[in-house]
Amino acid sequence: MKSFCALFIILLISHLCRAGANMNADTAKKTVDKNINAPGEFEPEYPGGTAAFEKYISRHLHYPDAARLLGINGDVYVSFVIGRDGKVTEVTPVNCIGAGCESEAVKVVKRCKPWKPAMQNGRPASVHYTIPINFRMETGKVYMDNLAASDYGFIFKIKGVLYTVDEAENILGKTFSPNKIESAELFYDYNTLKKLRIRNKKEVYLLILKST
Repeated sequence: MKSFCALFIILLISHLCRAGANMNADTAKKTVDKNINAPGEFEPEYPGGTAAFEKYISRHLHYPDAARLLGINGDVYVSFVIGRDGKVTEVTPVNCIGAGCESEAVKVVKRCKPWKPAMQNGRPASVHYTIPINFRMETGKVYMDNLAASDYGFIFKIKGVLYTVDEAENILGKTFSPNKIESAELFYDYNTLKKLRIRNKKEVYLLILKST
């Protein structure tokens, strides 16, 4: 199995507060049974071509609400296999930017239509891709009032100590920069401490803040 950069470019027009996908020669990588470069051997193709794939991503990728509240930006790299039957399988995130972006990126790739499979030596060939899914929005301040009033719960971890939103506000003030967030992951143990008990929220996130 040899690994090399993809020979095509998929461009997606990005808008503020929209999520998208961008595969290019530097970041979209694939592995096939052998290099597909001989006559009669072809890359896999999404139905309708790259433009159709762009449109699918643009229409179906949702910027997670918690990520919006926290001003989370970044690229989630998603690994997947386009099988000999063209179906997309083994979809997994390679990295983490938090607040539900990984699960959203995986979900949208899993739900795409089967591709026209790659052809190699006259036979369908499986191909492994790793692509970045872009989450971009205009960043400003994170407002404590917005966090408290949202459908999501937030626990802050500042210098190793856990705080409620109200307690964190006493330390950080009414607003803080998204750049202070080191990670924002689902938190399941918040009810183990009485002061951290949160009720009637869809999900609870642990916000670990950078020490500097």
